[in-house]
Amino acid sequence: MKPIIVIVGRANVGKSTLFNRMVRMGADRTKSTAITESIPGVTRDRNYAESEWDEKKFIVIDTGGFYAEEIPHEDKEILRQVREQAMFAIEEADLIIHLLDAKEGLNPSDMELANILRASGKKILWVANKIDTPAKEDRLLEFYSIGAEEIMPVSAVTGYGFDDLMDKVAAAIPEETEIRPSEEEEMPRVAVVGRPNVGKSTLINSLLGKKRLIVSPVPGTTRDSIDSVCSYYGKKYLFIDTAGIRRRGKIYSQKFDIERFSVVRAMRSIEKADVVIIILDASEGIVEQDKKIAGVVAEYGKGALFLLNKWDIIKEPEAEYKRITQELKNKMWFMDYAPCITTSGLEKKRITKIFPLIDEIIAEREKRIPTADLNKFLSKIISAKPFPTYKGKELKFFYITQVGIKPPAFTLFVNYPSGVKDHHIRYIEKALREKYSFKGTPIRIHVKSR
Repeated sequence: MKPIIVIVGRANVGKSTLFNRMVRMGADRTKSTAITESIPGVTRDRNYAESEWDEKKFIVIDTGGFYAEEIPHEDKEILRQVREQAMFAIEEADLIIHLLDAKEGLNPSDMELANILRASGKKILWVANKIDTPAKEDRLLEFYSIGAEEIMPVSAVTGYGFDDLMDKVAAAIPEETEIRPSEEEEMPRVAVVGRPNVGKSTLINSLLGKKRLIVSPVPGTTRDSIDSVCSYYGKKYLFIDTAGIRRRGKIYSQKFDIERFSVVRAMRSIEKADVVIIILDASEGIVEQDKKIAGVVAEYGKGALFLLNKWDIIKEPEAEYKRITQELKNKMWFMDYAPCITTSGLEKKRITKIFPLIDEIIAEREKRIPTADLNKFLSKIISAKPFPTYKGKELKFFYITQVGIKPPAFTLFVNYPSGVKDHHIRYIEKALREKYSFKGTPIRIHVKSR
């Protein structure tokens, strides 16, 4: 599991700017993820992204501005929700960065939040933002009354002090670990994800044969990840029911406070799973949020299958199956390797069909192809469809080898890696699947020079 770092502080101290700088350490350093404006309270919902420093990977969370309860404001309800979100973020954090405003100085909200943070028992770094030269570091002195042993100077805008801060962050966070209790070590781990109210808890309850999880027609009943052990013909499976992933705009407008953090919790469930069941509501079809959920699963390289739930209420099943599977093919084209089955969790129809699929997908994720076989395969597909030249020179494919599993990963050695385009990779991947299947799992193909 990747450690979680949460940036908290009152409004307009520069949390989103620091978050953006931390996130830009990834591949795309030009992308600004969070919205930043000189308006207090602009980041009302959390934003989150993966990043790394000094070979340590972690998740960074940006939170809305924290206000002291006694400070008056025209929109008390919004401030209450923003404050509550900060509390949930603190609860999940492995490390907290309390960001202070060196330009404005210490205020009551800073003091109240500092007391809350200390009471949480979490690791905390106190950081004073908007210090961009050594001459301004004397502004740190007043912040020591907050009770911190060290206040770190930084400028989130210019990067002053940023490397020192990140060195401290890397030293403070735990190593990335895989949490796997010994008694569950051999169990396939299956995460069940989807939008709220698509039937995740109903499915697991049906599999367990008892009401293990709360089921309600109100979206968002499941607000945290819940693990359940299910036995099928003597084999045990660990099912993880995650909070429903909701569109951020809808989360805010309907004020499902706790659900604002459900995406991060779902990400953690996906991260520790072997196979992910993506539940779709057959009665509603495939919506944009379903694509986003599937995208997270694909990004993590997990095995996957689609489950069209609530099939019992479909009036013309045969015609609808043809329509929705075509829709699935068009909208989920990036995950065309994932099988699809129809079920009814409520009526327990065809739910046990998932177990053979889970076993098959796990086996496909662990499949290894001998290098000799792979190179015969490569020679054959290159001969069948010669690749175009690159800058007037022949593009030569020397050899291919499998370098990993879970998911299966391959390295392709060529004379000009820049000449191998995305559509070339897709062609090779399609040929690999036609030859070796890899059902239900993504595969990775890396291109290198010899």
